Amino acid sequence: MSIFRQLFDPTSFTYTYLIADEATNEAVLIDPVKEQRERDVALLNELGLTLKFVLETHVHADHITSAAELRELTNADTVVGEACGAECATIQVRHGDVFAFGSERIETRHTPGHTEGSMSYVWNDRVFTGDALLINACGRTDFQAGDAATLYKSLHEQILSLP
Repeated sequence: MSIFRQLFDPTSFTYTYLIADEATNEAVLIDPVKEQRERDVALLNELGLTLKFVLETHVHADHITSAAELRELTNADTVVGEACGAECATIQVRHGDVFAFGSERIETRHTPGHTEGSMSYVWNDRVFTGDALLINACGRTDFQAGDAATLYKSLHEQILSLP
C-alpha cells in the first residue's frame, strides 16, 4: 500500500506531493515550498514517515524550495535534473533514472521547455510535471532557457504519449 497526499501553498500556487510506502514508511516529497517546511515536516512526523528523497521538477527564481532545509533536518537526498545546473543537490538525474523507496518506484523523464532542466516524475498512474504542464496551460517559455517548440516536443513525446 502507498500513501499519497497533495498539498498546496496558496501564496505561490505551488502543489507539493507526498508519496510513501506504508510497509517501510519511506517517503518522497516533490516540489516542497520553503514557506511550508514546517507543515511538511509535521505531516511526515504525524504519519511516522522517513523522508528518503526530495524531488524538484525544475529550478528558477519563483520556485523557492525547502529542499536544502529538509535535507539538513532529515538526511534525505535532494534531486534535480542534471541540466538544471544546481550543483548543491545530492543527486543529478537524467532521463530514465528510477528512484526506489520501499516497494515504490518513480521514473524520471526529461521534459525541457519551461526550463532547460525540467523533469517530470512518473509514479504508477500519475505524472508530476511541475510547470511543464499545468491544468489548461503550460509553463512560461520566455526566460531561463525556455523554448516553446522544445516544450511542445517534451509534452507530446514524454507526457501525452503515456497510457
